[in-house]
Amino acid sequence: MSIHVAIVGSGPSGLYTADALARIWPDVEIDVFDRLPTPYGLVRGGIAPDHQSTKAVARAFERTLSRAGTRFFGNVEIGRDLSYDELKAAYDVVVLSVGAEIDRPLGIPGEELPGVYGAAAFVGWYNGHPRHRELDPLLDGRALAVIGNGNVALDVVRVLAKTQAELADSDICAHAAERIGAAQLQDLYLIGRRGPVEASFTPIELAELGELGRCDIVVDPAAVAAEVGPEIPEKEVKVRQRNLEILRSFAARVGEPKPMRIHILFNAAPVALLGEQRVSGLELERTRVVGGRAEPTGERFELSIDTAVAAIGYLTGPLPGVPFDEKRGRFANDEGLIEPGVYAAGWCKHGPRGVVGTNRTDAGVLVKRIAEDLAAAPPSGGKTGTGAIDALLRERNVRVVDFAAWKRIDAAEIARALPPKPREKFVTPESLLAAAADH
Repeated sequence: MSIHVAIVGSGPSGLYTADALARIWPDVEIDVFDRLPTPYGLVRGGIAPDHQSTKAVARAFERTLSRAGTRFFGNVEIGRDLSYDELKAAYDVVVLSVGAEIDRPLGIPGEELPGVYGAAAFVGWYNGHPRHRELDPLLDGRALAVIGNGNVALDVVRVLAKTQAELADSDICAHAAERIGAAQLQDLYLIGRRGPVEASFTPIELAELGELGRCDIVVDPAAVAAEVGPEIPEKEVKVRQRNLEILRSFAARVGEPKPMRIHILFNAAPVALLGEQRVSGLELERTRVVGGRAEPTGERFELSIDTAVAAIGYLTGPLPGVPFDEKRGRFANDEGLIEPGVYAAGWCKHGPRGVVGTNRTDAGVLVKRIAEDLAAAPPSGGKTGTGAIDALLRERNVRVVDFAAWKRIDAAEIARALPPKPREKFVTPESLLAAAADH
């Protein structure tokens, strides 16, 4: 008996799940839905545009979507074009892998001021995500603060600090490259509530800051511990120690001053964003780390800034009919199980964590759980998957972008780029659908 599976979301978690399912059941029929006309999720819209080697994982995902028995339904939004109940009625298994696209708020006064942005929106803007194309961030000042101590925060400051030549072989969108190239930024602040030991940078990404041509890295050597300490889990010691070594190397650098500076500040918790017509300052409180947590000291200071980006994590948005954990900002699930026959994968399951490859391991674990559940309660049959869904989408006049149509978008983006740029993305729904058309 053939098994019909719907996967909602075509990013790494969804496509690694599709691949793992096909390895267990070679004849499985899988339909992959995405509300955008384009697949690959964060690989296209979240990974930094200058990290082309990381984006190369899309080639493996292309093979997954090209497999016989797997179909891509782009430009189909669950909750708008199809309901959650309709998916459950049509498929033996439904896997939700919609990620986490909502910026976690700072929860401080002033974050509503013009010039304050969340990292998901800001990264989506320079990566050409249609939802964030019109962000139009204020980059007309001299100082910008990024609040957060993870790789996304590093991505933001690195992209802003690079010259046009350094971004030439990236796939940064033209509108963002033009705006960043015209900016007159001099000081970029990278701010963490806790200390350098607790920072969640990966060493490779942190070291990249030291390769920037026009940018000095400013680190207070007194703020960098000599050792990670006994409270850090053994499996993380090597990475944390390497981060400390890189930070010490930054602090020790000497040479001619450069036109831009990245100030890496630790033990500084944001208290308020200041300003009237737009953000003009950031009030911070010095902290100390106790038991891995940042505790306030009562000592406060201010930075004069013109723009702020909050990179402190993401939340999943609710989906009509799907049990939701409001406190954690993700779908309510028990080790991936939402309800019989319905599962969560990736960030909408466990929150934002890990790198692209982490999703492969997570997918393997989830698919093992699905296989065990199906063995214990085999599908009763009668669910037709694609057949029922095709009929509903035709009735509703939904413009579906299948995988062949995506390949037309892909080819057109590559063709319109000026080398060495790998592609020039279409960034509006209208232009994407026009490129998808079979003329």
